[in-house]
Parts: sequence; structure tokens; C-alpha cells
Amino acid sequence: MKLYLVQHGEACAKEIDPDRPLTQKGREDMDRLAGFLQQAGIRVARVIHSGKLRAVQTAECLGDRIALGIELEASDSINPNDDPKGLYRQIEAADSDTLVVGHLPFMAKLVSRLVVGDEEKLITAYRPGSVVCLELTNDLRWQIDWMLRPELFR
Repeated sequence: MKLYLVQHGEACAKEIDPDRPLTQKGREDMDRLAGFLQQAGIRVARVIHSGKLRAVQTAECLGDRIALGIELEASDSINPNDDPKGLYRQIEAADSDTLVVGHLPFMAKLVSRLVVGDEEKLITAYRPGSVVCLELTNDLRWQIDWMLRPELFR
């Protein structure tokens, strides 16, 4: 099983728009990432997002390419300052490739919790629009397969 853990694309500042939708750059970055993932043959059976507009827009863009016909799921466990343990329990019960779209510091803490067992030992350098791919090994441990950041696509 694989997990694709995405920080939403670049969003408008709260002062410009309190709903914080994706900027034009954020939409373009997510479109390029979605195209890359599609071209790589990546498909997921679940797409989970935080419900915040910027995460919904990111999940929709990616889901349109790698989760055709799958209904997006909102989770109240993926907010920026949430404890990763809530989503960790959902991930443990999953049995198919899943895309999760959320925020920092939550996403970085989730990766650390899954890979090294301690969310305080940060091991990734997320930027808006980054994705980390984790794979569950035969001995039921998570390992990082790869990470992409949007500047690789420009």
C-alpha cells in the first residue's frame, strides 16, 4: 500500500482572501503535479482532505487525474495543528493506495510519525504543493519512496 501525502498548493494570504483559495501559481503547480502523477501511472482508491478550500482545490485537481470516479472525503483530523494520531488510526485501517491533502505542520508530523515513530523528529522539507510517497513494507513499516516539490516542475 502507498500513501501520497500532499501539502496543498500555494494559497492566497489571509489578508487578501480569508478563505485562502489557491493562487494562480498554486493551481498551475498542482496541475503540473497531477499531470506528472498521472503520466507515472499512479492511481489511488481514496482521496482525503482537510475540508479547507485550498486543500479541497488541491485534492480536486489531483483527484481528477489519479482518482477517477472516486468521491473526495473530508476529514476533521487533518487541520494544521491537529495531532497526527487521529489520521494515523484511519491510515492503519486502510488497505488501498490513498492520497491525503493537508497543511503544515500536520503533514510533516504525520510523515515523521509513520516513518520514525515520533512526530517531533521532522524528516521532510515540505513546500506548498509538495508530495511525499510512503510505502508500507512487508514487515508493516512505512518507508519514504520519494518526495517531489513544485520547483522540480518549473
